[in-house]
Amino acid sequence: MSTKPLTGLKVLEFSHTIMGPCAGLILADLGADVIKVEPAPDGDHTRRLPGFGAGFFAGFNRNKRSIAINLKHPEGRATVHRLVKDTDILIENYAPGTMERLGCGYVDLEAVNPRLIYLALKGFLAGPYEHRPALDEVVQFQAGLAYMTGPAGRPLRAGASVNDITGAIFGVTAALAAIRERDVTGRGQRISSALFESAAFFMVTHMAGAVASGHPPKPMPERRHAWAIYDVFNTSDDQIFIGVTSDKQWTRFTEEFGLLDLGENPDLATNVMRASHRSWLIPAVQQALASLSKAAIAARCERASVSWAPVGKPTDLFDDPHLRSHGGLIDVAIRTPEGATEMTGLPAMPVEFGAERERPGLTRQPPRLGEHTSEILAAAGFDRAEIERLLADQVLAASP
Repeated sequence: MSTKPLTGLKVLEFSHTIMGPCAGLILADLGADVIKVEPAPDGDHTRRLPGFGAGFFAGFNRNKRSIAINLKHPEGRATVHRLVKDTDILIENYAPGTMERLGCGYVDLEAVNPRLIYLALKGFLAGPYEHRPALDEVVQFQAGLAYMTGPAGRPLRAGASVNDITGAIFGVTAALAAIRERDVTGRGQRISSALFESAAFFMVTHMAGAVASGHPPKPMPERRHAWAIYDVFNTSDDQIFIGVTSDKQWTRFTEEFGLLDLGENPDLATNVMRASHRSWLIPAVQQALASLSKAAIAARCERASVSWAPVGKPTDLFDDPHLRSHGGLIDVAIRTPEGATEMTGLPAMPVEFGAERERPGLTRQPPRLGEHTSEILAAAGFDRAEIERLLADQVLAASP
C-alpha cells in the first residue's frame, strides 16, 4: 500500500503461539511499528514447534521487528519500562498473572505511560473462569463448537485455530476503539479479548435458533437444513459443494441441469417445501450429477449463478488463481525441514483499501531473534555502551 493507515503507532507485542502474534500481525500489516518482545535467551517457543504448529511463527510474525529481553532480570524490566514511555499499544497473551509477576502488568506500566492502551488477550474475560489457563481447543469443547462441528457423539475441533484468530480480531477492534477514545480523554486503558467469549460468540445463531425453532441445535452433520440443496455431491471424477439458497436459484439450477421434472414439481415450489423433501430430493439430484465431471458441473453452476466450490485442501491455496491475481498471497520466507529458506505465498490480510483496492503487503520478513535490538534501543535513548553491556550481561539476546 502507498499509505499505511496505522503508520505512526508504536506497538510492543509480548506474545506466543497465535492469538497475540495474530493481533500484532494485523496492526503491523496496517502500518504500525510492531516490536515483538521475545523472552531472552531462547525467544518465542513458537519458533521451535513441531507438527501442526510448525508454521505458527512464519504465519503470524511478518512485518515486525524483534528484540529479546529477560524480564526476570531487574534491568530487563527497566528496559521494558523505558520502551513503554512512547508506546501506543501493548499486546500480551501470557497466562493470567504472568506480566504482573514480572512487573509489567497494566498497573505497573500505566504509571510510566498513562496514554498506554494495554491489550490483554486471555482465555476468559472477567468472571469465575478468568484465572484459568485456556487453549483454542479447550474453549471449542467448552462453548459447544466441537459439539457442533463433529457428528453426533463425536465432538471435533474445527480445522483451524478459529478462536485464537477471532480473539485477536476482536482485541484489535477494541484497541483501535480505545485509541479513538484516547483522542478525546487523553488517557489509555486496559482492554481485553478472550478465547472462551470468542467461541461463545460463534454460538450466537445456534443459541438464538434453539429459541426461534423450539428445538435444541444438532451437530452440523446432523442438522436440520435451512436450505434444501446445500451439500457435497459426488461427481464422475471428484466432489463438489453446491448451495441453492433461493427460489430463483432453484429455477435456474433445474433449467441448467435439465431437471425440469423437479423444477415443475409443485411440492418443491419453495425452499421450505424443498427442505421438507430432502430425504428423496438429495438422492435425485446426486443421481443427476454423478455422471458429470466436476469441471462440467462448476461451469453450469457459474452459468446459473449458483454457489459452488471444490472440496479444497489448504495447500490448494498456493496456486489459487483468485488469490494470486491481486495481492492475495504474500511471499514469506519459511525455513524448510532441510534447513533451507523457501519463499512461500501466504494469505494477505483479507481487506482492501481505496479505489485501487490495495491489499496490505510485506515490509519485513519474520524477524530473527533480537534482530532489531540495537536500533530499537537506540531510538529509545540507549547508548551503544549500555546496549553492549546488557547483551554481555544476558539481559538481552540476539541471533548471530
